[in-house]
Amino acid sequence: MSAVAHAQDTAHALGTSRTLWELVTRRAALTPDAPALLQAADDPDDDRALTFGALRERAERTAAGLYERGLRPAHTVAWQLPTRIETVVLSLALARLGVRQTPLIPGHRDREVTLALRATGAAWYLHPGEWRGTDYAALAARVRQRTDPAPRTLTAYDTLPEADPGPLPPPPRDGTAVRWIYWTSGTTSAPRGVRHTDRSLLAGGSCLAHALRPRPDDTGSLAFPYAHIGGPDYLVMVLLCGFPAVLFEKFALPRALAGYRRHHVTIAGGSTAFYTMFLAEQRKRPGEKLIPSLRLLAGGGAAKPAELYHEVVAELGCALTHGYGMTEAPMITMGDPDDTPHHLATTEGRPPAAMEIRVTAPDGTPLPPGSEGEVRLRGEAVCRGYLDERQTAEAFDAEGFLITGDLGRLLESGHLVLTGRTKDIIIRKGENIAAKEIEQLLYEHPAVGDAAVIGLPDPERGERVCAVIEQPPGAPPVTLDDLTAHLRGLGLATYKLPEQLEVVDALPRNDALRKVLKYKLRERFGREGGSGREGGSGRVAGPAPGDGGGTASGGAATP
Repeated sequence: MSAVAHAQDTAHALGTSRTLWELVTRRAALTPDAPALLQAADDPDDDRALTFGALRERAERTAAGLYERGLRPAHTVAWQLPTRIETVVLSLALARLGVRQTPLIPGHRDREVTLALRATGAAWYLHPGEWRGTDYAALAARVRQRTDPAPRTLTAYDTLPEADPGPLPPPPRDGTAVRWIYWTSGTTSAPRGVRHTDRSLLAGGSCLAHALRPRPDDTGSLAFPYAHIGGPDYLVMVLLCGFPAVLFEKFALPRALAGYRRHHVTIAGGSTAFYTMFLAEQRKRPGEKLIPSLRLLAGGGAAKPAELYHEVVAELGCALTHGYGMTEAPMITMGDPDDTPHHLATTEGRPPAAMEIRVTAPDGTPLPPGSEGEVRLRGEAVCRGYLDERQTAEAFDAEGFLITGDLGRLLESGHLVLTGRTKDIIIRKGENIAAKEIEQLLYEHPAVGDAAVIGLPDPERGERVCAVIEQPPGAPPVTLDDLTAHLRGLGLATYKLPEQLEVVDALPRNDALRKVLKYKLRERFGREGGSGREGGSGRVAGPAPGDGGGTASGGAATP
């Protein structure tokens, strides 16, 4: 049996674990001395490592230290911590105790933290103290005043409480109890508390391991916040397959490149924004491979332009497999490294056997392959609903399928193509326009680094199409005429052409997978009515292009 096949069999066997703590224990018994977590620091002398055996031991001693301080399995713990070895240890310590935990992205502030503490009734709030210019202790003091009962607070950055595990109660055995509350990114609405179990997280990580098929000699990387739903997803894959992951507390390029190179990272990624950041750095070093050991970029969380796939493969010299996931179901589909370039470039991959996907009409009627409709999901990796029971009732249909709010179509091959969001459809004079289609085509223009297309209120059309773009360094100024000509050349229907262009230094993004916050763009440009290029080079918005091929810079014709 090959080493890869043996690793896959081992991962399958460990995948029968009922709880996350059981998986930790079984992996520690199997390969106690193998590296599990590697912390990359700015100074190589400050790098740290933890084996699977030490990870289990430290997590159990930390569980005992928290138990000694009064934490009990019936409690809920909110933690807001960066991507560090201590954060993973703490989260596993809470899993050992069987408490309910609600991870919070470090970028959250008073509003989001207060919402989470109130909604979950958290008895504890753990934070990093002073971190990256934010005083979390002061934040904790403020939110305690707004929360009743006020939670106990604890700084948990570089030191964690430890004690003899002897007095600990037995670890939890029921993997179906809701012990995790994750929060949606709030890109389109207020954050929702998503209810997960050990089994749903194990199922998501198992699906990811099955899709990426890590080899025993791989080194992975975790550059996004561990508090994101992708954190446990990745950790479960690490525990199943027994390979190490490099943690980046502060991810920024080019500074982080030394860590990738030093630890010979073979699998990197996170989301589309990470691909573009790596690609931009590679273009500064023509003829030199950015990360010599890298063989695979993988991620999800945001749409991937087809052109970006081809650029990554050609310029970074590695494979790229993109997937589809959400807080409610961390791993839905994933590209297979053995897929054709066409499928890898134009689809989100296929679902694992444990994930059932339907594409339906708005009333829930299943549609045949190739038809566009609403994407609905059912499987063990899907959450158990939301904290708000009304939101749960609205999100699941009568057969137990989660209504994702995404639009797409399933191909005969089983690959899923996402075409947009039900909330990201622009209705212009009664015609439905998918923002994603325009964004993908805009990305192919050499003067566009990234793009977000939004609908803005318009008294004549209902909504007008507004393109908001970032430009790559050194790109010449671009006009609305330039972009509409580009889109016409690619065959985009006239009624879909943008009527307004806004050029910004940086699109607003969240702190997890750097998704674009379109609601902020709608608020800004809907209120401002168009501001043009940041820095004041004048407005670049124009009236709608006419059907006869008129330009976007003059005239009042509308289709």
